[in-house]
Amino acid sequence: MGKLKKLLPDILKTILFVGLGVLFIWLSVKDLSKEDIQMIFSSMALVNNPRGWFFIGLSVAAIVAADLIRAARAELLLKSIHYKPRFSMMFYSVMVCYIANLALPRLGEILRCTFLQRYENIPFQKSLGTVILERAVDVVCWLFLLIIAMLLNNGLISQLVVDQSTGTTLQEWFAQKGLSYVGNYLLYIIIAIIVLIVVLVRVTRNWWQKKPTLVKIADFFKGIWRGFVSIKDIPNPWHFVFWTVAMWISYFLGVYFFFHSLPYLQDIGPGAAFSVLVFGTIAFIISQGGLGAYPLITAGIVMLYGIPYTQGLAAGWIGWILQTAVSLVFGLASLIVTSFYKRHDASIIPDQNEQA
Repeated sequence: MGKLKKLLPDILKTILFVGLGVLFIWLSVKDLSKEDIQMIFSSMALVNNPRGWFFIGLSVAAIVAADLIRAARAELLLKSIHYKPRFSMMFYSVMVCYIANLALPRLGEILRCTFLQRYENIPFQKSLGTVILERAVDVVCWLFLLIIAMLLNNGLISQLVVDQSTGTTLQEWFAQKGLSYVGNYLLYIIIAIIVLIVVLVRVTRNWWQKKPTLVKIADFFKGIWRGFVSIKDIPNPWHFVFWTVAMWISYFLGVYFFFHSLPYLQDIGPGAAFSVLVFGTIAFIISQGGLGAYPLITAGIVMLYGIPYTQGLAAGWIGWILQTAVSLVFGLASLIVTSFYKRHDASIIPDQNEQA
Protein backbone atom coordinates (compact mmCIF):
# COMPACT_ATOMS: atom_id res chain seq x y z
CA MET A 1 0.00 0.00 0.00
CA GLY A 2 2.88 2.33 0.84
CA LYS A 3 4.55 1.66 -2.54
CA LEU A 4 1.28 2.34 -4.34
CA LYS A 5 0.94 5.64 -2.48
CA LYS A 6 4.42 6.66 -3.66
CA LEU A 7 3.71 5.60 -7.24
CA LEU A 8 0.27 7.25 -7.40
CA PRO A 9 1.53 10.78 -8.31
CA ASP A 10 3.63 9.35 -11.18
CA ILE A 11 0.70 7.21 -12.38
CA LEU A 12 -1.68 10.19 -12.34
CA LYS A 13 0.89 12.37 -14.09
CA THR A 14 1.37 9.75 -16.82
CA ILE A 15 -2.39 9.44 -17.33
CA LEU A 16 -2.66 13.24 -17.53
CA PHE A 17 0.14 13.50 -20.10
CA VAL A 18 -1.24 10.64 -22.22
CA GLY A 19 -4.68 12.26 -22.11
CA LEU A 20 -3.15 15.56 -23.18
CA GLY A 21 -1.41 13.85 -26.08
CA VAL A 22 -4.62 12.12 -27.20
CA LEU A 23 -6.42 15.49 -27.04
CA PHE A 24 -3.76 17.07 -29.26
CA ILE A 25 -4.07 14.20 -31.76
CA TRP A 26 -7.86 14.54 -31.88
CA LEU A 27 -7.71 18.31 -32.37
CA SER A 28 -5.20 17.93 -35.22
CA VAL A 29 -7.24 15.39 -37.26
CA LYS A 30 -10.87 16.18 -36.32
CA ASP A 31 -11.43 18.31 -39.44
CA LEU A 32 -10.57 15.53 -41.90
CA SER A 33 -13.51 14.91 -44.24
CA LYS A 34 -14.58 11.48 -45.56
CA GLU A 35 -13.10 12.41 -48.93
CA ASP A 36 -9.80 13.32 -47.27
CA ILE A 37 -9.70 9.99 -45.44
CA GLN A 38 -10.45 8.05 -48.65
CA MET A 39 -7.69 9.93 -50.46
CA ILE A 40 -5.27 9.18 -47.61
CA PHE A 41 -5.94 5.42 -47.71
CA SER A 42 -5.69 5.23 -51.50
CA SER A 43 -2.47 7.29 -51.38
CA MET A 44 -0.90 5.04 -48.74
CA ALA A 45 -1.31 2.03 -51.04
CA LEU A 46 1.16 3.66 -53.45
CA VAL A 47 4.10 3.18 -51.06
CA ASN A 48 3.11 -0.26 -49.77
CA ASN A 49 6.15 -2.04 -51.22
CA PRO A 50 9.74 -2.70 -50.00
CA ARG A 51 11.28 0.19 -51.93
CA GLY A 52 8.56 2.59 -50.80
CA TRP A 53 8.93 1.67 -47.12
CA PHE A 54 12.73 1.91 -47.35
CA PHE A 55 12.62 5.51 -48.56
CA ILE A 56 9.79 6.36 -46.17
CA GLY A 57 12.12 5.14 -43.40
CA LEU A 58 14.93 7.37 -44.71
CA SER A 59 12.52 10.31 -44.88
CA VAL A 60 11.41 9.78 -41.27
CA ALA A 61 15.06 9.50 -40.20
CA ALA A 62 15.85 12.83 -41.90
CA ILE A 63 12.86 14.57 -40.29
CA VAL A 64 13.79 13.27 -36.83
CA ALA A 65 17.42 14.28 -37.45
CA ALA A 66 16.20 17.82 -38.18
CA ASP A 67 14.28 17.82 -34.89
CA LEU A 68 17.37 16.58 -33.01
CA ILE A 69 19.40 19.36 -34.63
CA ARG A 70 16.76 21.91 -33.63
CA ALA A 71 17.10 20.67 -30.05
CA ALA A 72 20.91 20.98 -30.24
CA ARG A 73 20.61 24.54 -31.58
CA ALA A 74 18.21 25.47 -28.78
CA GLU A 75 20.58 23.93 -26.23
CA LEU A 76 23.41 26.07 -27.65
CA LEU A 77 21.42 29.26 -27.07
CA LEU A 78 20.54 28.29 -23.50
CA LYS A 79 24.17 27.47 -22.75
CA SER A 80 25.11 30.99 -23.87
CA ILE A 81 22.93 32.39 -21.05
CA HIS A 82 24.38 29.98 -18.47
CA TYR A 83 22.01 27.02 -18.56
CA LYS A 84 22.96 23.45 -19.41
CA PRO A 85 19.75 21.44 -19.87
CA ARG A 86 19.64 17.73 -20.53
CA PHE A 87 19.69 17.16 -24.28
CA SER A 88 16.96 14.53 -23.99
CA MET A 89 14.64 17.10 -22.40
CA MET A 90 15.47 19.62 -25.13
CA PHE A 91 14.40 17.07 -27.76
CA TYR A 92 11.24 16.10 -25.85
CA SER A 93 10.28 19.77 -25.46
CA VAL A 94 10.68 20.31 -29.23
CA MET A 95 8.44 17.33 -30.04
CA VAL A 96 5.83 18.40 -27.47
CA CYS A 97 5.92 21.83 -29.14
CA TYR A 98 5.13 20.24 -32.52
CA ILE A 99 2.24 18.09 -31.35
CA ALA A 100 0.71 21.03 -29.48
CA ASN A 101 1.03 23.32 -32.50
CA LEU A 102 -0.85 20.75 -34.60
CA ALA A 103 -3.75 21.18 -32.20
CA LEU A 104 -3.58 24.93 -31.49
CA PRO A 105 -1.20 27.42 -33.18
CA ARG A 106 1.57 28.85 -30.96
CA LEU A 107 0.49 26.71 -28.00
CA GLY A 108 3.59 24.60 -28.58
CA GLU A 109 6.06 27.41 -27.90
CA ILE A 110 4.38 28.15 -24.57
CA LEU A 111 4.27 24.48 -23.61
CA ARG A 112 7.91 24.00 -24.61
CA CYS A 113 9.06 26.81 -22.29
CA THR A 114 6.78 25.52 -19.53
CA PHE A 115 8.40 22.09 -19.83
CA LEU A 116 11.89 23.56 -19.56
CA GLN A 117 10.89 25.55 -16.50
CA ARG A 118 9.26 22.51 -14.88
CA TYR A 119 11.99 19.95 -15.60
CA GLU A 120 15.18 22.00 -16.07
CA ASN A 121 14.47 24.98 -13.79
CA ILE A 122 15.07 27.39 -16.69
CA PRO A 123 13.03 30.58 -16.23
CA PHE A 124 10.09 30.61 -18.62
CA GLN A 125 10.84 34.10 -19.92
CA LYS A 126 14.46 33.28 -20.82
CA SER A 127 13.63 30.13 -22.76
CA LEU A 128 10.77 32.05 -24.44
CA GLY A 129 13.28 34.67 -25.58
CA THR A 130 15.47 31.98 -27.19
CA VAL A 131 12.42 30.41 -28.86
CA ILE A 132 11.43 33.80 -30.33
CA LEU A 133 15.00 34.17 -31.61
CA GLU A 134 14.87 30.70 -33.18
CA ARG A 135 11.60 31.51 -34.92
CA ALA A 136 12.96 34.85 -36.19
CA VAL A 137 16.05 33.13 -37.64
CA ASP A 138 13.88 30.45 -39.24
CA VAL A 139 11.66 33.07 -40.89
CA VAL A 140 14.69 34.89 -42.33
CA CYS A 141 16.12 31.60 -43.64
CA TRP A 142 12.76 30.61 -45.14
CA LEU A 143 12.39 33.98 -46.91
CA PHE A 144 15.87 33.52 -48.40
CA LEU A 145 14.95 30.01 -49.59
CA LEU A 146 11.63 31.33 -50.89
CA ILE A 147 13.43 33.77 -53.20
CA ILE A 148 15.57 30.92 -54.54
CA ALA A 149 12.49 28.72 -55.04
CA MET A 150 10.73 31.50 -56.95
CA LEU A 151 13.75 31.90 -59.24
CA LEU A 152 13.75 28.14 -59.86
CA ASN A 153 10.02 28.12 -60.64
CA ASN A 154 9.39 31.15 -62.82
CA GLY A 155 5.73 32.15 -62.82
CA LEU A 156 4.80 29.76 -60.03
CA ILE A 157 3.39 32.37 -57.66
CA SER A 158 0.79 33.48 -60.22
CA GLN A 159 -0.33 29.90 -60.96
CA LEU A 160 -0.16 28.02 -57.68
CA VAL A 161 -3.54 27.81 -55.90
CA VAL A 162 -3.13 27.77 -52.11
CA ASP A 163 -6.81 27.85 -51.11
CA GLN A 164 -9.10 25.58 -53.13
CA SER A 165 -12.31 26.92 -51.64
CA THR A 166 -11.63 30.49 -52.82
CA GLY A 167 -9.24 29.81 -55.71
CA THR A 168 -6.66 32.13 -54.16
CA THR A 169 -3.26 31.92 -55.85
CA LEU A 170 0.06 32.30 -54.06
CA GLN A 171 0.53 35.73 -55.65
CA GLU A 172 -2.88 36.89 -54.42
CA TRP A 173 -2.17 35.47 -50.96
CA PHE A 174 1.10 37.41 -50.71
CA ALA A 175 -0.68 40.58 -51.89
CA GLN A 176 -3.51 40.13 -49.38
CA LYS A 177 -1.05 39.55 -46.56
CA GLY A 178 1.04 42.58 -47.50
CA LEU A 179 -1.98 44.88 -47.82
CA SER A 180 -3.48 43.57 -44.58
CA TYR A 181 -0.31 44.53 -42.71
CA VAL A 182 0.13 47.89 -44.45
CA GLY A 183 -3.50 48.90 -44.00
CA ASN A 184 -3.89 47.53 -40.50
CA TYR A 185 -4.22 50.61 -38.30
CA LEU A 186 -4.40 48.38 -35.22
CA LEU A 187 -0.83 47.28 -35.94
CA TYR A 188 0.36 50.90 -35.97
CA ILE A 189 -1.53 51.60 -32.76
CA ILE A 190 0.12 48.59 -31.08
CA ILE A 191 3.57 49.73 -32.23
CA ALA A 192 2.89 53.25 -30.95
CA ILE A 193 1.72 51.88 -27.59
CA ILE A 194 4.86 49.73 -27.29
CA VAL A 195 7.09 52.72 -28.06
CA LEU A 196 5.18 54.83 -25.52
CA ILE A 197 5.52 52.12 -22.85
CA VAL A 198 9.28 51.83 -23.48
CA VAL A 199 9.68 55.61 -23.13
CA LEU A 200 7.57 55.71 -19.93
CA VAL A 201 9.53 52.81 -18.44
CA ARG A 202 12.80 54.62 -19.10
CA VAL A 203 11.59 57.99 -17.82
CA THR A 204 9.94 56.62 -14.65
CA ARG A 205 12.47 53.90 -13.77
CA ASN A 206 13.56 55.68 -10.55
CA TRP A 207 9.95 55.44 -9.37
CA TRP A 208 8.97 51.89 -10.42
CA GLN A 209 12.27 50.38 -9.25
CA LYS A 210 10.98 50.99 -5.71
CA LYS A 211 7.82 48.92 -6.38
CA PRO A 212 8.43 45.13 -5.91
CA THR A 213 5.54 44.08 -8.19
CA LEU A 214 6.65 46.35 -11.05
CA VAL A 215 10.24 45.18 -10.61
CA LYS A 216 9.08 41.56 -11.06
CA ILE A 217 7.21 42.48 -14.25
CA ALA A 218 10.27 44.32 -15.56
CA ASP A 219 12.48 41.34 -14.71
CA PHE A 220 10.15 39.06 -16.68
CA PHE A 221 10.54 41.14 -19.85
CA LYS A 222 14.25 41.50 -19.24
CA GLY A 223 14.45 37.71 -19.19
CA ILE A 224 12.70 37.49 -22.56
CA TRP A 225 15.11 40.06 -24.00
CA ARG A 226 18.05 38.20 -22.45
CA GLY A 227 16.99 35.02 -24.22
CA PHE A 228 16.34 36.83 -27.50
CA VAL A 229 19.85 38.33 -27.65
CA SER A 230 21.49 35.09 -26.46
CA ILE A 231 23.04 34.54 -29.88
CA LYS A 232 25.58 37.31 -29.24
CA ASP A 233 26.98 35.37 -26.27
CA ILE A 234 27.63 32.10 -28.11
CA PRO A 235 31.43 31.50 -27.92
CA ASN A 236 31.48 30.48 -31.59
CA PRO A 237 28.46 31.84 -33.52
CA TRP A 238 29.39 29.64 -36.48
CA HIS A 239 28.16 26.67 -34.46
CA PHE A 240 24.69 28.22 -34.55
CA VAL A 241 25.00 28.81 -38.31
CA PHE A 242 26.16 25.22 -38.82
CA TRP A 243 23.20 23.75 -36.90
CA THR A 244 20.77 26.01 -38.77
CA VAL A 245 22.10 24.98 -42.20
CA ALA A 246 22.20 21.31 -41.15
CA MET A 247 18.59 21.52 -39.98
CA TRP A 248 17.32 22.87 -43.30
CA ILE A 249 19.36 20.28 -45.21
CA SER A 250 17.75 17.55 -43.10
CA TYR A 251 14.29 18.91 -43.80
CA PHE A 252 15.12 18.94 -47.53
CA LEU A 253 16.35 15.34 -47.39
CA GLY A 254 13.10 14.38 -45.68
CA VAL A 255 11.14 15.59 -48.75
CA TYR A 256 13.72 14.29 -51.24
CA PHE A 257 13.74 10.75 -49.79
CA PHE A 258 9.94 10.81 -49.64
CA PHE A 259 9.84 11.60 -53.38
CA HIS A 260 11.87 8.44 -54.01
CA SER A 261 9.23 6.33 -52.27
CA LEU A 262 6.82 7.05 -55.15
CA PRO A 263 7.72 5.69 -58.63
CA TYR A 264 6.28 8.68 -60.48
CA LEU A 265 8.22 11.26 -58.39
CA GLN A 266 11.65 9.66 -58.12
CA ASP A 267 12.95 11.14 -61.40
CA ILE A 268 11.76 14.76 -61.21
CA GLY A 269 14.90 15.94 -59.41
CA PRO A 270 15.92 17.73 -56.22
CA GLY A 271 14.58 21.09 -57.48
CA ALA A 272 11.00 19.86 -57.11
CA ALA A 273 11.67 18.54 -53.60
CA PHE A 274 13.24 21.86 -52.63
CA SER A 275 10.22 23.76 -53.97
CA VAL A 276 7.79 21.53 -52.07
CA LEU A 277 9.80 22.08 -48.87
CA VAL A 278 9.76 25.87 -49.23
CA PHE A 279 6.26 26.46 -50.60
CA GLY A 280 4.81 23.66 -48.47
CA THR A 281 5.73 25.69 -45.39
CA ILE A 282 3.07 28.20 -46.46
CA ALA A 283 0.44 25.47 -45.99
CA PHE A 284 1.21 25.34 -42.27
CA ILE A 285 0.79 29.13 -42.10
CA ILE A 286 -2.57 29.38 -43.86
CA SER A 287 -4.24 26.26 -42.43
CA GLN A 288 -4.18 24.38 -39.12
CA GLY A 289 -1.34 21.83 -39.31
CA GLY A 290 -1.21 22.22 -43.11
CA LEU A 291 -4.47 20.25 -43.37
CA GLY A 292 -5.79 20.33 -46.94
CA ALA A 293 -3.44 23.11 -48.07
CA TYR A 294 -0.24 21.01 -48.09
CA PRO A 295 -1.55 18.40 -50.58
CA LEU A 296 -2.93 21.20 -52.75
CA ILE A 297 0.36 23.09 -52.86
CA THR A 298 2.35 19.89 -53.47
CA ALA A 299 0.09 18.97 -56.41
CA GLY A 300 0.45 22.46 -57.91
CA ILE A 301 4.25 22.36 -57.71
CA VAL A 302 4.82 18.85 -59.13
CA MET A 303 2.45 19.65 -62.01
CA LEU A 304 5.13 22.08 -63.21
CA TYR A 305 7.42 19.06 -63.51
CA GLY A 306 4.97 17.08 -65.67
CA ILE A 307 3.20 15.11 -62.93
CA PRO A 308 -0.62 14.75 -63.28
CA TYR A 309 -2.62 16.69 -60.70
CA THR A 310 -4.27 13.62 -59.12
CA GLN A 311 -0.90 11.93 -58.60
CA GLY A 312 0.51 15.14 -57.14
CA LEU A 313 -2.45 15.42 -54.78
CA ALA A 314 -1.92 11.83 -53.63
CA ALA A 315 1.77 12.58 -53.03
CA GLY A 316 0.81 15.67 -51.05
CA TRP A 317 -1.47 13.67 -48.78
CA ILE A 318 1.23 11.05 -48.15
CA GLY A 319 3.75 13.81 -47.40
CA TRP A 320 1.32 15.46 -44.99
CA ILE A 321 0.59 12.12 -43.27
CA LEU A 322 4.31 11.44 -42.91
CA GLN A 323 5.15 14.79 -41.29
CA THR A 324 2.03 14.77 -39.11
CA ALA A 325 2.61 11.17 -38.00
CA VAL A 326 6.18 11.95 -36.93
CA SER A 327 4.95 14.90 -34.86
CA LEU A 328 2.09 12.92 -33.32
CA VAL A 329 4.04 9.74 -32.52
CA PHE A 330 7.17 11.42 -31.17
CA GLY A 331 5.14 14.14 -29.46
CA LEU A 332 2.93 11.63 -27.66
CA ALA A 333 5.96 9.50 -26.75
CA SER A 334 7.70 12.60 -25.37
CA LEU A 335 4.68 13.45 -23.22
CA ILE A 336 4.70 9.93 -21.79
CA VAL A 337 8.47 9.74 -21.23
CA THR A 338 8.75 13.16 -19.57
CA SER A 339 6.08 12.17 -17.05
CA PHE A 340 8.77 9.93 -15.48
CA TYR A 341 11.47 12.63 -15.43
CA LYS A 342 12.57 14.34 -12.25
CA ARG A 343 13.34 18.02 -11.90
CA HIS A 344 16.89 19.05 -12.74
CA ASP A 345 18.61 22.38 -12.16
CA ALA A 346 20.20 23.37 -15.47
CA SER A 347 21.92 26.48 -14.06
CA ILE A 348 25.72 26.29 -14.38
CA ILE A 349 26.96 29.73 -13.31
CA PRO A 350 25.19 32.96 -12.31
CA ASP A 351 24.16 35.16 -15.22
CA GLN A 352 26.30 38.28 -14.97
CA ASN A 353 23.87 40.23 -17.15
CA GLU A 354 21.09 39.31 -14.72
CA GLN A 355 23.07 40.72 -11.79
CA ALA A 356 24.06 43.91 -13.59
